[in-house]
Amino acid sequence: MLTSTTLDSGWQLSLLDGPVPADLAARLRLPATVPATVPGCVHTDLLDAGLIPDPLDGDNEERLKWMWRCDWRYATTFDAAALAAGEHAELAFDGLDTIAVVAFNGTELGRTDNQFRSYRFDVTHLLREEGNELVIAFTSALNVAEERTRRYGDYPTAYPVPFSMVRKASCSFGWDWGPITITAGIWKPVRLERWTGSRLREVRLGVDLLGAGGEPLAAPVTPGQAGLVGVARLTAQVERAEGEAPTQLSYAVGGQTVTASVSEPGLSEVVLEARVAGPQAWWPRGYGEQPLYDSVLSVGGEPAWSRKVGFRHMGIDLSPDEVGAPLRLLVNGELILAKGVNWIPDDVFFTRVTAADYRRALTDAVDGGCNLVRIWGGGLYESEDFYDATDELGLLVWQDFAFACAAYAEEDWLRETVLVEARQAVGRLGGRASLALWCGNNENETGYQSWGWKERLGDRAWGLGYYRELLPAIVAELDPTTPYIPASPFCPDPAAEANNDADGDTHVWDVWNDLDYLHYADHAPRFASEFGFGGPMAYSTLRAAVHDEPLSRDGAQLVVHQKADNGFGKLQRGIDNHFPEPVDFRHWHWATQLNQTRAFHFGISHFRSLQPLCTGSVIWQLNDCWPVISWAVVDSAGVRKPGWYAMRHAHEDRMLVLQPAGEGKARLAAVNNLREPWHTRVRLGRGLRHGGEVTWETLDLSVEPASSTAVEVALPLEADSFLLAEADGVRRAVWFTSTDREAGLPAPQAQVSVDRVEGGYRVQVTAQVLLRDLALTADEVMPGAVVDDMLVTLLPGETATFTVRGPELADPSVLASWPVLRSANDLAN
Repeated sequence: MLTSTTLDSGWQLSLLDGPVPADLAARLRLPATVPATVPGCVHTDLLDAGLIPDPLDGDNEERLKWMWRCDWRYATTFDAAALAAGEHAELAFDGLDTIAVVAFNGTELGRTDNQFRSYRFDVTHLLREEGNELVIAFTSALNVAEERTRRYGDYPTAYPVPFSMVRKASCSFGWDWGPITITAGIWKPVRLERWTGSRLREVRLGVDLLGAGGEPLAAPVTPGQAGLVGVARLTAQVERAEGEAPTQLSYAVGGQTVTASVSEPGLSEVVLEARVAGPQAWWPRGYGEQPLYDSVLSVGGEPAWSRKVGFRHMGIDLSPDEVGAPLRLLVNGELILAKGVNWIPDDVFFTRVTAADYRRALTDAVDGGCNLVRIWGGGLYESEDFYDATDELGLLVWQDFAFACAAYAEEDWLRETVLVEARQAVGRLGGRASLALWCGNNENETGYQSWGWKERLGDRAWGLGYYRELLPAIVAELDPTTPYIPASPFCPDPAAEANNDADGDTHVWDVWNDLDYLHYADHAPRFASEFGFGGPMAYSTLRAAVHDEPLSRDGAQLVVHQKADNGFGKLQRGIDNHFPEPVDFRHWHWATQLNQTRAFHFGISHFRSLQPLCTGSVIWQLNDCWPVISWAVVDSAGVRKPGWYAMRHAHEDRMLVLQPAGEGKARLAAVNNLREPWHTRVRLGRGLRHGGEVTWETLDLSVEPASSTAVEVALPLEADSFLLAEADGVRRAVWFTSTDREAGLPAPQAQVSVDRVEGGYRVQVTAQVLLRDLALTADEVMPGAVVDDMLVTLLPGETATFTVRGPELADPSVLASWPVLRSANDLAN
């Protein structure tokens, strides 16, 4: 029998050592204390106490850098009932960040050095009835990382800080989209656990879907197919005392119950495998439903563990073809054409992210047409709330192990904790319906090959043994039904260049770093798992965090909220390539946002137009962790940037794509992600930006399921012309033969009406001239507003209707004009 008490009250925080400002020293340094929240961290505790300014506001990042070098103490006291004869007691820590000494009633229990793993300490002989004192002393992770570098040598990283020397979320040390917030604290729950007789120590789950008779699937499953067999294989670790009666276990799922009995003392591992006849298959979004079955493990007749289970079969196909070796994700035997986003931690202070936050953010992905989210290796193994949401929403999860953009030592001082971390992560997450792929690292093999690491490292091991040996062995042992690849980008041939278009998955970063977004057309990847283009957060989000007066692109605080290397230069290159020079900051903000939207739409559309050669398009990135100019399509305030709407448009199951194909030609592609062929008549229109009739012709296209087809069509010869492609049931595609900088656009003219409707407003716009990329950025005047669509191009006489959900406005007419109602025409005039 196990009883558990969460220790979340009475915590006090104190400074032990570090360069604290003089005006705070007396209020922080022992014996002074500050009330602390557990789970939490030093930054949020000091913020709650009013002792520091908001770390994410203005230029406060620089003001708070003293905190990176400090050592801290968390302490609490609690009472506990006396232990009965034969009763055991442990302190369980789900997560400590990061380098810490744990002491209980004056006795050191142990030391921690890994944010990603849990720890347990036996306190049976130390627990008393009154005044138990639990103290956790944290040492600066930055100081430890630097000390280890001096001791063990330099291991290259993508940034100046040696973040790979400690097992802490890499992005805490700063990234090209995030601030440096090297914090410390008890970031997951702490419990006092007491048990007598026996207890459940650990549970892991494996789930699979088999064909008729329980045989491996011989062909792709069809939705609603009968005769399938769902397998839920639960492995339970049970710890028992001497002389106890046998422990009875039962596992129930899908109407089936299996039982086992454990009689041996000590730690035993028991496997309970349930086979469910005729389950409904779980599918990623867009391919079928997401049925989930309750599954409950009981110990001694009492429920002890539960999780919802989805029966599916995950696989990958790396079989070489005439081009190279593709990366093809398979679910239930069917090729999945991935439309996805990369995920970073949703807040720089991880404990502030709630289940509702995860649900909101992942709903942004689903509403944006995604079926996959890649959890990037410089962040976290996410919380159960995250994976609950992906299971329910039908979002496949590509899970990186927590290694990113760095070389990692393979000596015992790091390898031993990596081993425990990986086993815990795989054991916890295995069997998730949505978990499609484990990946060993982000860009580390590319870094070794191409970023000069090889010369700096000499003959020292740098992490390859983790990615090619240790981690795949752990996945094969603990989660054998989930595929594994060693790296992203990845080439199946370890001797070849990891990042290449012909093999595996590709990160496309020459675009943005060096080239205009039109150069996405130079790439034909098999699976584009990272590509992105920067742009600013929503204006309302920017204005809340950046207080430069007047606002300018080189303002002191705005510069703090832009972390990309030469980021402003890259934004300016986009303006120079496509727009007239903006007349003021508001127009600069809109131009850079709009350039980001066009880049995302062009890149996603291009890669999808190559399917099935290219089977995945995963943009960098979905979300932000603070107010910043970045690649995100949803900013840190939850505002969907215009780029989100571009992503959604480019993710539609059936779409037409127009892109240049050489002098005087365009490539018209029809993309079909559905299981049925698509036979459609396309109407091609040619017109001029500044007026005149549109001339039309038609052509018929047929597209096989999960495929695309493309034809060349003639572009109009005039510099200010455009080409349209329309078909029933799909969004219009538009291509302009010249940039807005070169050919301009008419001054915006439209008839606009604003009407109150339930929950918001309806805004109807009738164009009197060509309006390109018409948008409604209602967040500027309606906090929390959500607009149903953006980026609509209208011909003269055409009408678009937008629905805005949000609070009532005193003057609804603000929705009818600049800067709320806007288009590319505002930049060209």
